[in-house]
Amino acid sequence: MSAFMALATLVERRTGNSGWIDVVWTLGLGLTGVAGALLPFGAGPMPRRLVVAGLALAWALRLGLHIARRTAGITEDPRYAKLKRDWGNAAPQQLARLLQMQALVSIPLGLGIILAAHSPAPSLSWRDLAGVAVFAAGLAGGAIADGQLRAFARSGAGGVCDHGLWRWSRHPNYFFECLLWCSYPVIALATGYPWGWLALLAPACITLLLTRISGIPPLEEHMLAKHGAAYRAYQHRTSALIPLPPKGATS
Repeated sequence: MSAFMALATLVERRTGNSGWIDVVWTLGLGLTGVAGALLPFGAGPMPRRLVVAGLALAWALRLGLHIARRTAGITEDPRYAKLKRDWGNAAPQQLARLLQMQALVSIPLGLGIILAAHSPAPSLSWRDLAGVAVFAAGLAGGAIADGQLRAFARSGAGGVCDHGLWRWSRHPNYFFECLLWCSYPVIALATGYPWGWLALLAPACITLLLTRISGIPPLEEHMLAKHGAAYRAYQHRTSALIPLPPKGATS
């Protein structure tokens, strides 16, 4: 991940578009997870390793391509753009340092994939199927939320998107992302596999990142600056993360 984030640093400097950082991070983490799942160590049977590697690859391709499509239509990611403005002349060095920190905090995510893949239960079981079901729900929900937001942007309606899943949550894509990462501990928490409990760090890590650090806080700040009172009203009636009926809804 350190090498991938060094590549992200070079891509950002060459293009001037910080949006590509998240593309490289997503594809890098997916490939790292696939490699960790398939490496020949531990007692996990090959069918489970292949299943988990497939989950990691599906996540990376779905999210990576979505972010790449979005990035191709912008000049900067507003979150990174603000950091670069705040850092001034020190921005290149500070950004490179930040991206290496991102590589470091990716460890629990990669570890969750690897622990699920190498769970020593001798054959695929209901636990693996349950994990795949959780993953599928998270992947599909995230894709639906992203598609609804794209459709709203193409409609030219302007303002704040509060249709579909976005009526129930201000960040439904983040909710389903957190749900998706719960699939790995579901698979890893097998009887007699104490290391499997560490897989819980994966959903804990992504939830912390999205709700407290790099996801909701800077994005909400950006949306408030862009939409003002309209977004403040949206905040008041709509759950931040978990999809819930909006306040004041009658149906």
